[in-house]
Amino acid sequence: MEVIGLTGGIATGKSTVSRIFKEQGISIIDADVIARELVVPGSVALQQIAEHFGSEYVTDEGQLNRKALGRLVFGDAQKLTELNGIMSPLLRQAIKAQIEQSAAQATQFVVLDAATLFEAHFEDLADDIMVVNIPEAVQLNRLMARDGSSEQEASNRITSQLPLAEKVARATVVIDNSGTVAETKAQVLKWLESKGFQVIKK
Repeated sequence: MEVIGLTGGIATGKSTVSRIFKEQGISIIDADVIARELVVPGSVALQQIAEHFGSEYVTDEGQLNRKALGRLVFGDAQKLTELNGIMSPLLRQAIKAQIEQSAAQATQFVVLDAATLFEAHFEDLADDIMVVNIPEAVQLNRLMARDGSSEQEASNRITSQLPLAEKVARATVVIDNSGTVAETKAQVLKWLESKGFQVIKK
């Protein structure tokens, strides 16, 4: 079984590419979904976050206060590193367990969808690394439109991640998502076919 590490910058269209894989019947391991599951009320991760950053980052209902924590870490590289230090080991363990489950089912491919694949040092879990790329100005505008954020907030989110150009340089395959969805899909399917995968034409 081959693990495809799917990543990119925030708002570059990684979710679009993930959907294309899903349409082909390829299983997706979504690091964001796993990360959310790790911080449910009463979890070890949530307890560690509260102890490290303060109880104000947990709501009265026992939920993670995502907006408050986001404001803290995306404007402070050191705080982001500290948060990753809590989350990354737990996330890696959960991802590896899901990869092992997929391998037991003898599937040809599984996709590890992880926005912070490089930042969290998960690239060793993947056989191929696919980076979804768009121009920087397009990325900023898409993020502002998607989240209703200011230019400064959007810029902080982008700069909190590894530069997109560096991710592209470290990829084994790059998907240009600056055009139409159909153009993006054609690139993904062509790559899958090059790997001997029988694509479903829709």
